[in-house]
Amino acid sequence: MIGAGAWGTALAVQAARAGRSVVLWARDAGRAAAMEESRINPRLPGVTLPGAVRVTSDLPAAEVTLLVVPMQHLRAVATLLAGTGALVVCAKGVEAGTRMLPLEMLTQVQPARTGLVLTGPNFAHEVARGLPAAAVVAGTERARGAVIAALATPEFRLYGNDDATGAQVGGAAKNVIAIAAGVVVGAGLGENARAALVTRGLAEVARLAMALGGRAETVAGLSGLGDLLLTCTGASSRNFSLGFELGLGRRLTEVLGERSTVTEGVTTAPALAGRAAAAGVTMPIVEAVAAVMDGTTDVRAAIARLLGRKLRDE
Repeated sequence: MIGAGAWGTALAVQAARAGRSVVLWARDAGRAAAMEESRINPRLPGVTLPGAVRVTSDLPAAEVTLLVVPMQHLRAVATLLAGTGALVVCAKGVEAGTRMLPLEMLTQVQPARTGLVLTGPNFAHEVARGLPAAAVVAGTERARGAVIAALATPEFRLYGNDDATGAQVGGAAKNVIAIAAGVVVGAGLGENARAALVTRGLAEVARLAMALGGRAETVAGLSGLGDLLLTCTGASSRNFSLGFELGLGRRLTEVLGERSTVTEGVTTAPALAGRAAAAGVTMPIVEAVAAVMDGTTDVRAAIARLLGRKLRDE
């Protein structure tokens, strides 16, 4: 398990729950030693690491390796990995600059290894506590079967899917749509507006997924609609909460300055908008969030622009 943040730690706990021996990698040696000794990750209060989990700052090699680091750090970390086992990307986003999806980037830096993606509507603290949840493992049938066998329990249901493109687009875009949903609620625009925004956001995600070779039905599943429902309504969502603060009228720099964790949608929004434009896909909500993130417009102007768009058939 590469990455000892909340989600990496939660997945390590889940893998141990499924009967696996787990090596959990933390970049900082001091933090790794502290977690190994205390058996606690401060980002997951009340969760104790099982004995089957060993925390280290030495990069391990394993039959199945989960990459649980922020999208913008994924390339640097993946480049360091040795071994031949399958690599499962648990990051959600689009790489800034290259505008690549996670597995596209992984193909560049680890071309000989099988890449998969684990995604879906999951809050780390709930998975760590063993509360019921479901997710998708997308990739080739043989490879995803091994990953599912390594992680699944009755409380953590894993579904296979061969549409890795659709699953990745859903995971990336949901963070951006969640920022917009947070803005809607923070600005006091009402639940009707949030429901409309999430629904139209889902349509945008489906358009891009299909343009890149994915399937609309994938976006209607756990990696698209499911993730949107959680991220656009859950108070624990970092992206929704950031949008909520922006909707209240706060500045982006001010909100980000108060955070110690990564809010993926901030960087993903402009990269995703650029990828969509290159594919000839219109994504008005994503474009609006991207404009707010890069400072070319403010929240009020972005809202006015979305509401003033020309009427058309659904």
